[in-house]
This record gives sequence, C-alpha cells and structure tokens, in this order.
Amino acid sequence: MPLPPLIWDSVDAEAVPPEGMDLLWSTGWRHFGRQFFRYSVAEHAGQWQGIVPLRIDLQASSLSKSQRRVLRKNADLTVIWTSVRVSEETVAMFDRHKARFKENVPESLACFLGEIPEKGPCQCLELQCRLGDRLIAVSFVDVGHRAVSSVYGMFEPDESRRSLGIFTMLLELEWARQQGSVITILATP
Repeated sequence: MPLPPLIWDSVDAEAVPPEGMDLLWSTGWRHFGRQFFRYSVAEHAGQWQGIVPLRIDLQASSLSKSQRRVLRKNADLTVIWTSVRVSEETVAMFDRHKARFKENVPESLACFLGEIPEKGPCQCLELQCRLGDRLIAVSFVDVGHRAVSSVYGMFEPDESRRSLGIFTMLLELEWARQQGSVITILATP
C-alpha cells in the first residue's frame, strides 16, 4: 500500500483558545505540552505506516457487546474527573505501565503533558479510576470548545484483565458525548 503524501509540521504554542484547539484537531494537529505537530507517516515495528487523524461522531456511535462487557466488569470502580494534576502516585503508575512497551518507550508523562500541564496550552482533564483507595487507571483529555482529544491513558499492569485502557476510553467518549463534543483520536490504519 502506498504511503499518503508526506506531512510533517510542528510549531510551539504557549496558549490556544478552545475554538483554536477545535480547528487544530479538525486539521490533524496534536500536541504534547507546547509542541504542536501533525504528520502523515510514522515508523512502527520497523515499517513506515500512514497515519490517519480520526474523528468520531459521538451522537451516531453506539457500544458493542464487548464494550458493554468492559463497562460491567469495571462497575465496582470509583471514577473521578478532575483538573490535571500529576501526583507521585500517577508518576509511579506511569513507570510501571511503560515497562509493558518494547519500542517507543516514553521517558515521562511530561513527554505527553508538558512540564507544567495545568498551565496549558489548553484545558486538560484527568480521569482517575480507583478500586477502593487504590488508583488503578488514569487518562488525560484535552478540551476544546466542541471537541476533545485523548492525550494518554495508563493502568496498573497487574489489573490488565479489566481492560482498563478500553474502559477509560469508553469513559472519555461518554463524557465527551455528554458535553456535546466530538472526540478526535489519531490511529494507524
């Protein structure tokens, strides 16, 4: 399969208003901290693959049987939405979670959220999932005016049977639907 035309753009931005984030996401831009970028190809497992920015029409989407099963499996968890705040507990989970990867292993959460995530460049929310007092999953979502973008999700590796990556994504989708938003994600074909 031929690769798409090459796009490789980047720019730094300290602050972007919510409407600006919507526009950037609609044209394929993402950001990690202040570094905004968009690209059409990426290397994965030693091969170049095309990247396609996807937008989900949340009002027209519905859950599959397996997705409903994941929600039921995790009904015992406490779900908390809060402004982003990277705690020692979150950083420790990140270190355990990243050990699952063999390539493209991130150094720190700052690679995704920037050094001071609560200072922007846009509003970022943190989704926490707790089993009793124990934090077992966290994800981060950037918020625009009518769109949101999933930034990063992680979970305790010893809780992998719960499908927490799928669970937090489903919670993000439902939150975005309740806000009347469209969620933007980036995926390889």
